Amino acid sequence: MSPTKRILLRSGKSPYEAVPVEEALQRDVIATNSGNLIFSDATHKILETPRSEVVSNGIRTNVAAASRINEEYDAFVVPLANAFRPSFEPQLNRLTQLISRLRIPVVVVGVGAQTGLDYNPARLKPMEPSVRAFVSAVLDRSASIGVRGEFTEKYLKDMGFKDVEIIGCPSLFMYGKDLAVHKRTAQLTADSRIAVNGSHNAVKSQGLDRVIRRTHARYPHLRYIGQNLSDAQQLYWRDLSDPNGRITAMPTHPDHPMYREDKARVYIDPITWIDDLRDFDYSFGSRIHGNIAALLAGTPATVLCGDSRTLELCRYFDIPHRTIDKVTADLDPADLYAEADFTALSGGHQKRFEQFTAFLDRNGLENTFTHGDGGKAFEERMRSLSFPAGIRPWNDADPASLISRFGWLHGRVEELSKDNAKLKKDLAKAKADAKGVTVPAPSPQASVYRRARRAVGGPIRRALQSGK
Repeated sequence: MSPTKRILLRSGKSPYEAVPVEEALQRDVIATNSGNLIFSDATHKILETPRSEVVSNGIRTNVAAASRINEEYDAFVVPLANAFRPSFEPQLNRLTQLISRLRIPVVVVGVGAQTGLDYNPARLKPMEPSVRAFVSAVLDRSASIGVRGEFTEKYLKDMGFKDVEIIGCPSLFMYGKDLAVHKRTAQLTADSRIAVNGSHNAVKSQGLDRVIRRTHARYPHLRYIGQNLSDAQQLYWRDLSDPNGRITAMPTHPDHPMYREDKARVYIDPITWIDDLRDFDYSFGSRIHGNIAALLAGTPATVLCGDSRTLELCRYFDIPHRTIDKVTADLDPADLYAEADFTALSGGHQKRFEQFTAFLDRNGLENTFTHGDGGKAFEERMRSLSFPAGIRPWNDADPASLISRFGWLHGRVEELSKDNAKLKKDLAKAKADAKGVTVPAPSPQASVYRRARRAVGGPIRRALQSGK
């Protein structure tokens, strides 16, 4: 039976696309943060039924593609996180432009507003026109808009929008109505495997660096799991060109002891991320999706909330949490573990799942748990594919560790050389068509070099220098 509905999904890549690490970093398939793929992969799985085909749009917002989207798809589904924040306003405006040109249903799942722990929306006032335009465009094409939690619901309702539903984040519904999280050990000890995560802001200005340093000294099996593209670039290429490269207290920085001890990872694919966390005893830190990955693995986790977007989601799902302003340098994860209670998280999950699927129903979307095989075909297909392991720190200087990197660079230069030759030919033709107008041809060697260097940021040179 062929699908009757084609759904375009805003996501960095299809869950079924196993991308080599070098390509994933160059393309930025994680859209700067690998947590994005957890909720987009979950949405893909949930919406894939015998009557629905889900296609990734590759995250780029191409307004000019509106006509094609109208012709080829029956719905546009947009999973979002903290989209109502000043730094995301340009992307939000482009999304609004695209949505305004669509004639098909547009369904937004899990959007959130980001402000401080006090839920004061004052910092969002300057972008209110952009938020109004976006929500209006969405509600003109859907029954309601799905938001992360209590703060975002009030934020939009105070603007006068009525069709606002709290649905949390689709990531936690990856396995449907069941979410079993149990403590496998009575208490944490020096032998416990602990995962820690955190944003650069939490490490730099909210004191998480002191917590990580102290935990590293106490727990030999501690592992830091980063999420930013810059984290991945530091691990794989030792590339410090991003401003985040100045934060040496981050375990993904080559100068950090956890980097040198091979105790840091970044994952390109949620499946490998979640699988690895199944072997851990506990996870904690300020990254909401880093800890959701642990919960999906059945591993206990505690979120250190630093803003409204993490706090409202923890409150809605009853995820154990503590506000980061209450965290002191002598924090021991064993204390967080001891106080963490997962009864409400697991006990209330089915009701929240039913609220989520009811939202989908109201917006004309089927889900695999009600209208399909519960995700069985999705999981079988995922297990048949080979995804790259978590990115590890580049501490080796032996030839084997260089082969894949240099091989990829060589291939990229060849590709760029071909692109540059075509560009030269096109410019020559443009020159001829211009009837006497001078169009300077590019220098092939210079253009290839500059473009290749932009592709990798000169990381190989820095890596080799660091090994001297």
